Amino acid sequence: MSADLTLGNHRATVLLIDDQPMIGEMVRRMIAGESDIAFHYCKDPLQAIETAKSVHPTVILQDLVMPDVEGLELVSLFREDELTRDIPLIVLSTKEEPTVKAEAFSRGANDYLVKLPDKLELIARIRYHSRGYIAMIERNEAYKALQDSQRKLADEVAKAASYVKSLLPAPLNDGPIRADWRFIPSADLGGDAFNYHPLDDDHFAFYLLDVCGHGVGAALLSVSALNSLRSQSLPATDFRDPGQVLGALNRAFQMDQQNDMYFTIWYGVYNRPNRLISYSGGGHPPALLLSGPADAERRMQILDSTGLAIGMFPDIEYETHTHTLGDGPQSLFFYSDGVYELVRPDNSMWSFDAFADFMKAPIPPGADPIERIIANSRAVQGKDDFVDDFSVVEVRLQD
Repeated sequence: MSADLTLGNHRATVLLIDDQPMIGEMVRRMIAGESDIAFHYCKDPLQAIETAKSVHPTVILQDLVMPDVEGLELVSLFREDELTRDIPLIVLSTKEEPTVKAEAFSRGANDYLVKLPDKLELIARIRYHSRGYIAMIERNEAYKALQDSQRKLADEVAKAASYVKSLLPAPLNDGPIRADWRFIPSADLGGDAFNYHPLDDDHFAFYLLDVCGHGVGAALLSVSALNSLRSQSLPATDFRDPGQVLGALNRAFQMDQQNDMYFTIWYGVYNRPNRLISYSGGGHPPALLLSGPADAERRMQILDSTGLAIGMFPDIEYETHTHTLGDGPQSLFFYSDGVYELVRPDNSMWSFDAFADFMKAPIPPGADPIERIIANSRAVQGKDDFVDDFSVVEVRLQD
């Protein structure tokens, strides 16, 4: 922005630069009756630029013949200074000389008048150039205000995303149950959240939810639902029974009380003594249970999600399913749909079946299973950024 003109200060302001006080007085009298135009006069061309920076004119009237500074050179100096380069500049000359006029325009003058012009013409040109300059200032300030607003909003969104991430669990690297995860938020604040934690000495819960849409509202709903599960605060609910948990969530988070937002969820409980997984799902992608050596094609059990999304209809009953683990280590993967609902470079959608086949495939020695999923998803869509939140959790059951 080339002048300190603020929104709402729309008055035209003229700065005349001319070494002849008589010309200054004549121009002042021409403008004196115009209440919407302020007038400033500078006799010394060496002070012209500093005066312009002080009075913030919306148009400059400048004589071409002055002592100490050649008029055309002063035009160039105005255009070289960041604070004056955009101010409309009308050159005043005693003659209508095409070569001088051409040179003035080439150096950045906006208009050319033979002095002294008719009063009506001078005032009309002052108003014309001032309106254009004020419009530019208002546009620039509006754009800056928008940028500032967007920057503040982005900062708030980043803080919200950081808060959501702070609620996610720490990896479990020791013991009979180990867990790891990756969360890659999309450009917009989303509604993915997940957790895992013991319910008692024998039962271990793990779950992932995905709120529809993006933005602060989706994030707030995901945090609220996550806290209900973490604190086990849903009334009359046995948190070892996934069907009961989803039913209680559905009663607590109906769409008509959540700005028409709903969420999907997969919720599981591992009974260690019985090596039994109980699970239930509401509109969410199924979890994948993999067994067998990682360096060979593994056996896969799809732990499906058969219920409706949470919040759509009241009084829905959710079924609890069970699966008994075989011998040996097992890896359970649960995730958001952003992991596999990917648009390939040819605009076709990658299928869940293709994702499941990829998950069964052997893992190269030393490869990280989750990093392998991320790399594959990026390769499938042909880019690194994801349009939806990317969340995947692996729980390894050692005994």
